[in-house]
Amino acid sequence: MTILALGSLTGALTTVLLLGCALAASAQTDGGPAERSLRVYFGTYTGAKSRGIYVSRLDLASGALSPPLLAAESSSPSFLALHPNGRFIYAVNELNSFGGKRGGAVSAFALDPVTGKLSLLNEQPSGGPGPCHLAVDHTGKVVLVANYNGGSIEMLPLLPDGRLGEPSAFVQHQGSSVNPQRQEGPHAHCAAFDPANRFAFVCDLGLDKVMVYRFDPNTGTLTPNNPPWTRIRPGSGPRHLVFAPGGRFAYVISEMACTLTALRYDARQGTLAELQTLSTLPDGESVKPDYSTAEVLVHPSGKFLYGSNRGQNSIVVCAIDPRSGKLTRLQNQPTQGRTPRGCEIDPTGACLVVANQDSDNVVVFRIDPETGRLQPAGSQIEVGAPVSVLFVPNRSSP
Repeated sequence: MTILALGSLTGALTTVLLLGCALAASAQTDGGPAERSLRVYFGTYTGAKSRGIYVSRLDLASGALSPPLLAAESSSPSFLALHPNGRFIYAVNELNSFGGKRGGAVSAFALDPVTGKLSLLNEQPSGGPGPCHLAVDHTGKVVLVANYNGGSIEMLPLLPDGRLGEPSAFVQHQGSSVNPQRQEGPHAHCAAFDPANRFAFVCDLGLDKVMVYRFDPNTGTLTPNNPPWTRIRPGSGPRHLVFAPGGRFAYVISEMACTLTALRYDARQGTLAELQTLSTLPDGESVKPDYSTAEVLVHPSGKFLYGSNRGQNSIVVCAIDPRSGKLTRLQNQPTQGRTPRGCEIDPTGACLVVANQDSDNVVVFRIDPETGRLQPAGSQIEVGAPVSVLFVPNRSSP
């Protein structure tokens, strides 16, 4: 790999519904004792049915989503991330050309706490074509972006006013794996920081590796860890990684093999060790040409894991053994749509919201707090080509 340091740093009835949402949004900023609804944002691929980032509200009591509103116009803002202070949202613009040059972009937005609208602060090149994922570190000092088509990652400092600074680090991954059509070269697919904010992790689908970097949030620099990666089974295509609460275990969902890999995490060394790999598909079902996975989530309780299956169009539900970290598959819940991409659990752990990209709908499921199993809440809304889901907790002041 090559590392280049570049310096430190959305009829009358509709009107009533929308007015009610706006009033609810305003009321939620006064620090009330309980959150009855939460804002939820949707990143999309722009086209005939989408113009950018959309916002809705999820009623936690009924499980209903309000009609979506355009929060900000933006070019294919496919994946979203929230600043720890809740005031700023960052999006990858999944493009192959930006500003007349080969590569995509990252956009920074300020969030209006009353209306939910987003105001563009600035944009920066992502460092490579096809950026598909980004993560803000736990201190809110930097954002790390993964460029799928470019097989690279870039780190951008975050300024006090929420704007993106000039890149502080760039890493070009190198190599290939066993599938000549999908793994002819590197394809960085996600960025994540460990709970202690000491290490950065990048799933590279093209290499069948989870790359590991020592990370300094003050300087925005990345240094390869020792060892610099954890290998995932050949031909798997690791896509996304999530840490369980407590930081002892991490889970990787692999796109090509439709598998989940449980890993033990050594927080001192920044190393991952495989514990188990199992299929995301129902018993007796094998991977088909149009099958792949997308998102992986751990419930706030740490007891359950969820992953999205595209093509097979379900959410796999697993129980997590608290001692071993191993998984037991419990359910495959149909998503009531085609090609589920992103999904997210609300901060209270009551609901899971799924974005079905190819059927242009977002669907809500109730989570059983005892078993983790999903049940349709009876609520869905239309959003054009939705890709990611982001909850924004209510806060008491701008």
